[in-house]
Amino acid sequence: MANPLAGEVALVLDGQRHRLKLTLGALVELEQALGADSLVALVERFETGRFSARDVMALILAGLHGGGTPVAASALLSAEIEGGPVEASRVAGQLLARAFSAPGAAA
Repeated sequence: MANPLAGEVALVLDGQRHRLKLTLGALVELEQALGADSLVALVERFETGRFSARDVMALILAGLHGGGTPVAASALLSAEIEGGPVEASRVAGQLLARAFSAPGAAA
């Protein structure tokens, strides 16, 4: 379902598989949600392992919206993420890596 060559990542929420992608609009949403002037600090936090649960949830929400799933933040907070926090963090990191790599590059 998810195409990594197109920057997509899959995540199972409440038993349903979803396609996540950080489109330009999703990146704008992410900047607004985190109150950031740029995404460089967020990328650096993930690279150094100093990201927060808020960062992970904001990335997943933006990725869901970019992938075409209109879910509210409040619904995501109560959703069951298959694989738990570890999987959520892995998916968030992959979203960032794929959003900022050349098309078709391995991430």
